[in-house]
Parts: sequence; structure tokens; C-alpha cells
Amino acid sequence: MGVVSIHQFPIPEGKSGQQAAEMLQKRLETIGAVKTGTFCVECETYYAAPNNPNRAVNIIHDSEHPVTCFALLDTGTCLMADSQFDMLMAKMAGIYIPKKAIKIETRGPRYEVQDFVIKLGSVSIGPSFRGILVEVEYTPCVIPLSCWDLMRELLQGFMGNTVQCPSQYLQGKMNEIYTPVDTVQQYMEHFNAFRRAPSGVR
Repeated sequence: MGVVSIHQFPIPEGKSGQQAAEMLQKRLETIGAVKTGTFCVECETYYAAPNNPNRAVNIIHDSEHPVTCFALLDTGTCLMADSQFDMLMAKMAGIYIPKKAIKIETRGPRYEVQDFVIKLGSVSIGPSFRGILVEVEYTPCVIPLSCWDLMRELLQGFMGNTVQCPSQYLQGKMNEIYTPVDTVQQYMEHFNAFRRAPSGVR
């Protein structure tokens, strides 16, 4: 695994989410990217109940890590567990309860071009489309600062100048060794933003 940077793609005015996704796919194919499959990242939130409803655990599954489940606490602590961790959460129904209608996911095509893996994900909460996330991974490097300029150049090549800097989370980790937990934290940052946004806002 290399360094991953995740960005929201603003939907151009007058275009639907599907049209914007298709436009991005065409741009990727123009620069030589080859489709290598699909991906999915999903998150279900559980709240501590009934004693402490303000405490939450986010259970995240990433198709890039099929045997791993990430449990991200609202404090920022992240636990990497076996993919069956959901079953444990179900057995703790008296302590943690799932928040209904708040499951969020991003899914779509996965591309490769040279040393890069690019994923274009349509974000949805239940049946409602909320936006597009673009994940770019530069596989040969594990220090974000060492490859950010190269990643930004690629991102701007198909997303335009909307990408100027890393995500807020990644900015604080630029000199550290990148791990899968950093990808989960970035997705959570974006998922929380989508949850807070009114449903008509892209």
C-alpha cells in the first residue's frame, strides 16, 4: 500500500451525479487509465445506549481490505479487527445500537495508470445520492510529503484546479509513514461532511 489522498469532486452545474461520474471516467481513460474492477467503502454508525448516546463507533469496511474491519471511535482512535467484528457489535445490542438511516457508502470503478490506483466513488446515504469522492493512491511511496506534488499534478489533470492541497487529515500526517488507518480516517472526514450537508447540497 502506498499513499492515498481522497477528494470530493464538485458536481458541475446542470449535470447529474451519473453524468459527472461518466465525465470523470472519460477523462481518466483519455490519460491512459485502465479499469481494473470496482470498489466499495461502507460505514455504519453505532451509538452507545442508553447511558451515553453521544458516544459513537463507526464500523467501516473497505473492499481493498476484505478480511479487515475498521472500528473508528468518535475520539479518533481506530481499531483494526477481523471482518466479522460486525457480529460482535450485534451481540452488544444492549450497549451499542445502530443508527437507522445513517449507513453511508461510496462505490464505483477502480482504475490503474502507471504507479497510480484511482477510484471514483458515488456516495450515497440509503437510496439518496450525495456526491462523488475520488481516491488516488501512489503505490511506490509511503511518506505523503515525498509524493504529494506528483499526486496533485495527476489529480489536477482530470479533476481540474479544484485540488490544491491534501485533505485536512492528511495535512497533519505529511511526514509520517502512511497506513490503511489513514485512508479510513480520510473517508470518515468526508462521510461526516456529507452527513452534515443538507441532502440537496452537493
